[in-house]
Amino acid sequence: MKTFNTLDYYDRHAKAFYESTVHVEFGATQRRFLSKLQKGAHILDFGCGSGRDTKYFIEQGYKVEAVDGSQEMCRLAGAYAGVEVRHMLFQELAERNRYDAIWACSSILHLPLDELADVMEKMRDALKAQGIIYTSFKYGTFSGERNGRYFTDMTEITFGRFLEKIPCLETEEEWLTSDVRPGRGEEKWLNLILRKKEEP
Repeated sequence: MKTFNTLDYYDRHAKAFYESTVHVEFGATQRRFLSKLQKGAHILDFGCGSGRDTKYFIEQGYKVEAVDGSQEMCRLAGAYAGVEVRHMLFQELAERNRYDAIWACSSILHLPLDELADVMEKMRDALKAQGIIYTSFKYGTFSGERNGRYFTDMTEITFGRFLEKIPCLETEEEWLTSDVRPGRGEEKWLNLILRKKEEP
């Protein structure tokens, strides 16, 4: 039910969310992520929101599949990025060894911790060997409903403990940033690049 409350929020506020994020400058993080990939690599934009990052990755020469759980966001993102955006819940990911990378920018943070663990395992399974995940969380220890959506916040310590329960994924990089939206600079984000390890 928490998931559907959040999706309902995005369906109802899709236009405002789209307009507040689609033209935000996010190049430093995008380039940091792409620097770890070969040109033409296959990326899943997992919870693509406005389609900002899908469009950028395609323009840089990458193969991108985009999905989102909000039907309205799928429509807006598809029109902006010029691709079909598939309507899909995070929990429905069922690919295996398909993607070189998964971009989950400010998306899977809407899952409660138990669902997040299940989805993270699905993400790992969807990656090819040595594939990477970028994801981000609001910085802190809060979990629950905030402004009509469910959030699981993370710190370096809480995420490290969480990741210990997900076999064959390790943190390669982690860094803090301020929110890039106007007037939101006091909000901090934990950014992470994870890599799929070889199975023991």
